[in-house]
Amino acid sequence: MENNIEKKYDENDIQVLEGLEAVRKRPGMYIGTTSSRGLHHLVWEIVDNAIDEALAGYCTQVEITINEDNSVTVKDNGRGIPTAIHPKTGVSTVETVYTVLHAGGKFGGGGYKVSGGLHGVGASVVNALSQWLEIYVYQNSKTHHMRFGKGGKVESKLSVIGECSPTRTGTTVTFKPDPEIFTETTEYDYDILKNRIRELSYLNKGLKLILIDDRIEKKKDEFLSIGGISEYVTLLNKNKQPIHRVIDIDGEEEGISIEVALQYNEGYNSNVYSFTNNITTPEGGTHEDGVKRALTRIINNYAKKMKFLKENDESLIGDDVKEGITMIISCKHPNPQFEGQTKTKLGNAEVRKISDSIFTEGFERFLMENPDDSKIIIEKSLTAARARVAAKKARELTRRKNALEISSLPGKLADCSSKDASISEIYIVEGDSAGGSAKQGRDSKTQAILPLRGKILNVEKARLDKILGNNEIRSLITALGTGIGDEFDIAKLRYHKTIIMTDADVDGSHIRILLLTFFYRYLKPLVEKGFIYIAQPPLYKLTHNKEITYLYSDEELNQRLLSVLPTDKKEIQRYKGLGEMNPEQLWETTMNPENRTLLRVTIEDAILADQVLTDLMGDEVEPRKEFIEKNAKFAQNLDI
Repeated sequence: MENNIEKKYDENDIQVLEGLEAVRKRPGMYIGTTSSRGLHHLVWEIVDNAIDEALAGYCTQVEITINEDNSVTVKDNGRGIPTAIHPKTGVSTVETVYTVLHAGGKFGGGGYKVSGGLHGVGASVVNALSQWLEIYVYQNSKTHHMRFGKGGKVESKLSVIGECSPTRTGTTVTFKPDPEIFTETTEYDYDILKNRIRELSYLNKGLKLILIDDRIEKKKDEFLSIGGISEYVTLLNKNKQPIHRVIDIDGEEEGISIEVALQYNEGYNSNVYSFTNNITTPEGGTHEDGVKRALTRIINNYAKKMKFLKENDESLIGDDVKEGITMIISCKHPNPQFEGQTKTKLGNAEVRKISDSIFTEGFERFLMENPDDSKIIIEKSLTAARARVAAKKARELTRRKNALEISSLPGKLADCSSKDASISEIYIVEGDSAGGSAKQGRDSKTQAILPLRGKILNVEKARLDKILGNNEIRSLITALGTGIGDEFDIAKLRYHKTIIMTDADVDGSHIRILLLTFFYRYLKPLVEKGFIYIAQPPLYKLTHNKEITYLYSDEELNQRLLSVLPTDKKEIQRYKGLGEMNPEQLWETTMNPENRTLLRVTIEDAILADQVLTDLMGDEVEPRKEFIEKNAKFAQNLDI
């Protein structure tokens, strides 16, 4: 008999998560992800609180230690978290800050003028996602202590455990991430922490930041910047042949401070990085908009006033005046509003006018007082404008009018039949031989093949007009369909996977980095949104007792050989190129979505990515030599 009893739905079905349970239930809502990035984010939440004390003028030193058990200690010499009973919660303020979401000194208005720990959830979220967390507060000649267990459960209430020097103040927090939350890894990466801490030192001049690794490889780095972001620009331009000294502009209006440091170099790429209250804003925002708008207007006005531009000449555009610029914009705001949960874009409308005003005053003064530097900057922009006009003509050749033009592409694109970009993918393959195998072995419904002839142009050393004159790059742009430069439109992307498939040798690696340089410099959103991949073809084919196994590294081969008797007859084939595989083998090992391995290209740190590309692909030989010497020990399977 059929049961038609309707399931009751009432107030008992509505789940209410108490305290920090919500954080453990949905950690991604608070830290973005529980991957390595989220793990490191825990450190920044606690460090941000310490730096807020520095921004308020009460802290001069922050020390971050990775302990032997992979817990992290953050120690500052600020005022220390208030220890008295909180009037609203009835428990100590320390306990309130570490157990109540949206509790902190950022909301009352009197605790901090500006703050990086904006939402007041940082401390409690770290506590919720830890196995345990321990706090020491030094205040009024007393040492206070409190400890929390798994998920922020109170193990010992705040209590005075001893005395301290009357001059000692500050907070020391130690926490150990919970492996039940961070299932991917709980291992901290020293270099990730080091790069961000170095950045924080430039953004907070005069603040000493110390990073210590107490694990097996003992390490220690200290950072103290006196020059602030102007020093940072000098570092970023170190290997880019700067053409004038760093320009540093700062000012404050309506309680909002803006600082801008900039310097042009001989390169062609624009590198503008912006921050608000030490938080990176990769999508820019009103602080960046105001400065960029002013930069274009001021250079145009100066060029016309000094007769570099004639009355009837076309005005310079934003891309012209940004060519070869390295610029850092730092905004300190008492009440910033970020668009989106990830704090990636500043939305305060009033900042656009303030940043424009402060930058205009400072930059106009610089141009008038430094005519020689001004001439260099204007001529750089004018040359960029001339190249833009030439590039516009070259760009016409990359426009794809209709599907019939595919056959005329010099790159011999074999397109897929699907018009759904979300399931379509394009393999960029090295050479006609591998291209032929790939075309025969592919799934023609969803997989397109674009063979490249030889090595593409190194875009790090060329302007856009020359880049667009390169046949292989033109073919690639046309196939992808997004356009380039100011015509770029990601909505027109024809494949949601662009897969670089090259040989496992030195030439293959070189082609791979040439392609990655092109994508990063000219189609960066594809990298940022995770549309670029690297194929992982096998290195070896092992035939043992008529059974074939494909192996993808020396380690895999050695491990496999341990299980094979020395007397067995076996055959090992080392693949030096994709062309050595027949279509079936290439499909089975590298292209079949059921068993292939793809590496997704991501950007964790845009500034670091820019530096590495400059070192590897730029004009300066010494940084490239240093990089090779430092990293040669990591290179495997090199066939020269």
